[in-house]
Amino acid sequence: MTSPPPDLAAWRAAMTKPAGPLGGLARKAQVRINQIIPEKIHAAITTAMEGLTRGILTGADFATGSPQRGLSLDEKRAKAAAAIDGWKKTASVEGGVAGAGGFLLAAADFPLLMSFKIKLLFEIAAIFGHDGTDLDERLYILHIFELAFSDAGHRARVLAAMDNWDARRAERPDTLEAFDWRAFQQQYRDHIDLAKLAQMLPVIGAPVGAIVNWRLVESLGQTAVMAYRMREEGATTGPTMGIAIAPSPDRHGD
Repeated sequence: MTSPPPDLAAWRAAMTKPAGPLGGLARKAQVRINQIIPEKIHAAITTAMEGLTRGILTGADFATGSPQRGLSLDEKRAKAAAAIDGWKKTASVEGGVAGAGGFLLAAADFPLLMSFKIKLLFEIAAIFGHDGTDLDERLYILHIFELAFSDAGHRARVLAAMDNWDARRAERPDTLEAFDWRAFQQQYRDHIDLAKLAQMLPVIGAPVGAIVNWRLVESLGQTAVMAYRMREEGATTGPTMGIAIAPSPDRHGD
C-alpha cells in the first residue's frame, strides 16, 4: 500500500468528510422524500437514467479521442484544465438559455448537461492515457461521476472500489447491467435537485442555470483529474481487496 501525496490525501479526506449540520438535515429530508415516493416511480426513474447514461456512454462520437501517451503530469493538468474550461463555458451558455426558457427548456437541460459531463470525462480519460472504448474504463468514468455527485457515505464506498483499480480488474463485472444504477441515479438526483429546480423559476432561471452548470462541470472535471492521479499513484488509504460498492441503506424507498 502506497501513501498518497499530500494533495491527494487532502482530496480524499474532503471526499469523505461528513456533511455539516445543515447538510445533514437536508440529507435526512431528501431520504424521507425518497421513502415516500412509490417504488414504481423509483424504478421508472432508474430505468430512464440508465438508458440515458448508457446511450451516452456507448455513443461512438463520445469515444473517438485516442489515449495520449507520454505526457508529463504538468502537461496532463494543462490539457485537462483546457478541456474543463471549454465544457464549463458550453454548459454555462446552455444552462442560461434553458433557464430563460422556462420549465420545458429547463427540463431539456438535463440530458444535454449529462452529455457534456460524459464527454468531458472521456476527454480527461484520454489525456491520462486511457481508452474510453474499453468497458472497464467506462465503469471507472461512472465511478468518477459518482464521486462528484454523491453524499459522503456513498463516496467512501466508491473510493474503496476505485483503489488499486487496474490490479483488481478481475473483480469487476464484464457488463454495464451489473452496475448499481439505482444508487447512481438517486445520488445524482438528490445532489442537484434544489439547484436545478431554481433554474425553472422566472427571472432568475437564466443566471442560476448558467452558474449551476458552470459549477457542476467544474466540480466534475476537478474530481476526474484527482481520480486519475490517484489511479496513477496507486495511492490508497486503507485495505481494498474484496471491497465492492454496496447500495446505501437509504437507497430504496421500501
